[in-house]
Amino acid sequence: MSELLEIINLSICFNHDEKAVDDLSLSLQQGETLALVGESGSGKSITALSVLRLLDERHVRYPSGEIRYRGENLLQASEKRLRQVRGQQISMIFQEPMTSLNPLHSVEKQISETLALHKGMRGPQARIRCLELLQLVGIDNPETRLGAYPHQLSGGQKQRVMIAMALANEPDLLIADEPTTALDVTVQKQVLELLQTLQKKFGMAILLITHDLTIVRHYANRVAVMEHGKLVEQGETAALFAAPKHPYTRKLLDASPPDAPLAQPRGHQPLLNVSNLDVRFPTRRGLFGKVKEDFHAVKRVSFALERGQTLGIVGESGSGKTTIGHALLKLTASTGGIALDGQEL
Repeated sequence: MSELLEIINLSICFNHDEKAVDDLSLSLQQGETLALVGESGSGKSITALSVLRLLDERHVRYPSGEIRYRGENLLQASEKRLRQVRGQQISMIFQEPMTSLNPLHSVEKQISETLALHKGMRGPQARIRCLELLQLVGIDNPETRLGAYPHQLSGGQKQRVMIAMALANEPDLLIADEPTTALDVTVQKQVLELLQTLQKKFGMAILLITHDLTIVRHYANRVAVMEHGKLVEQGETAALFAAPKHPYTRKLLDASPPDAPLAQPRGHQPLLNVSNLDVRFPTRRGLFGKVKEDFHAVKRVSFALERGQTLGIVGESGSGKTTIGHALLKLTASTGGIALDGQEL
């Protein structure tokens, strides 16, 4: 099978001779997911941005190498040609959706823009396609969401809108740069499974940039490991996890937290005792500031914590975790009991 994307002996420098990426070679086939992994600063994102020539070319140099998409060297492509490739044949989604979403434009306007640019689709036809895309990525009430602005969406919804924009023109290759790092675990799983489903639907390849080895193990066909700008190891996912060859790869795998015995409580009297904790936020006030409506953020939460114990409070965004912390520190008004070392706060 011919390669969809080939990076051949690529080196990248920024206004100095030190190479941010050094002699990198890797390839990606149609329908495949390749995970590019490594610590922060290893060159993963720089490599991804270079595929679409998104780095500021006043400050970046490519002293050697090629980036070939279907045999065409994109490092030699004109800006006009790159505009044709970006968003239509190769799309990219980013770690933080707000780097891609314009806070001043509605969801419909932002998706319609890429449809108009690459497909000449406007008016009612574009609106119908926008609705189809929002349904495709699992947005609830898509008709309502078309008129929404980014600040009116949750983190998971923003990421889904960005995926809809990236897939609007059914690209051959999707570059996903840490696409779920800022999301809750449940939303993260939903987004990754969505990408996997859409990959099968469109037959596209995915270059997945991540440092999360759990994601790599479950969603990538092959893995390429980078350290200090160099490719140190690559191979099939199962084989690489089972028998890593390079010391750095083994170090990454060994960095996963081991199963360890839980700390034993030092006493039987709770250090912190929380009973029937309630937090409400006013959402509408009437005359003289009287609260007419409120949002019940924390509802009758009770727990105890002994010395030496660690208590994990988990949940999705908006479940009340942070609000509980604020209430314990009296940064947010609350009702109920909060006792520290026997003293009511």
